[in-house]
Amino acid sequence: MDLQTVMARLEEMGTEQARKTYIRHGLGENTFGVSFANMKALAKEIKKDQELAEQLWETGNFEARNMATLIADPKKVSIATLDAWVRSLNSHTLTDTLTSNLAGKTKFTRELMEMWIGEQDVEFVGRSGWQMLTLIALSKEEVPDELFEPYLAVIEARIHSSKNRIKEAMNSSLIAIGARNDALEEKAVAAAKRIGVVDVDHGDTACKTPDAVEYIMRMKERKLAKAKR
Repeated sequence: MDLQTVMARLEEMGTEQARKTYIRHGLGENTFGVSFANMKALAKEIKKDQELAEQLWETGNFEARNMATLIADPKKVSIATLDAWVRSLNSHTLTDTLTSNLAGKTKFTRELMEMWIGEQDVEFVGRSGWQMLTLIALSKEEVPDELFEPYLAVIEARIHSSKNRIKEAMNSSLIAIGARNDALEEKAVAAAKRIGVVDVDHGDTACKTPDAVEYIMRMKERKLAKAKR
């Protein structure tokens, strides 16, 4: 499938109601309003196509870029391409799909996390770094606690002064780290209690910021319930 065909399919699937919702959620005006389910179905039809993914990203359209994260090949995409894509992000939603659908599935996961997490002045680059840390924390990969512990201190020291969507991602990382094991739970919960309420501006939406302690406990309960099955 070529670029023109994909763009035509996406435009055809869009609805004005979804477009208005996406704009309200900060995705920008360049969107057709296609559901994530329909984008996922189209991506399944296309399969992996790195060249097409790069063409789609260059359009700047939200759906095209989201499609790019779905059809790009984690084994073929370069670290330079991922870094360039992250630096051209204009929404937190696309930041999250890029990290979860693609960047977090590459062999560069930890390198990218370390590269992006320190860029606190560039909101969506910094958010990408924290989202990568969250993905690592939630994975079943054997990672020593020592990787996560320093970031708990960074979160505690900087979360309240960080940019809005970085602050939100830091809170997610805090929860993910705390849910990893009992030792990290104790440290993350203690940090969360010292941090207190995390104020994130979600714009004209009904979204709410999770309470870190509450969510860490919920994740622990789910894990224990799953283990009993």
